[in-house]
Amino acid sequence: MSESPRVPPKEFAESMRGEVEQYLKQVMEAVNQAPDGAWISGSEEQVRDIVAAMRQRIFEQAVQKRLDAAEAAFPPSASSDDGKAVG
Repeated sequence: MSESPRVPPKEFAESMRGEVEQYLKQVMEAVNQAPDGAWISGSEEQVRDIVAAMRQRIFEQAVQKRLDAAEAAFPPSASSDDGKAVG
């Protein structure tokens, strides 16, 4: 059995650049919104939630990219000449 195609990490990083930039802005905004004298306790939970959501999004997108690459490696299904679906 042949190995599924790989997705170049640089390509994946480029595809996620916009989302990562937005993620970093959200983290900084959460810390900026924390009250003076309570930057950590005032933002830690919100930042943890932002990080968890981003971790999930990154993993989902990585798996989806790999799936897309694997699907693209397979030739399209042959169509029958009788107008009926193959199956």
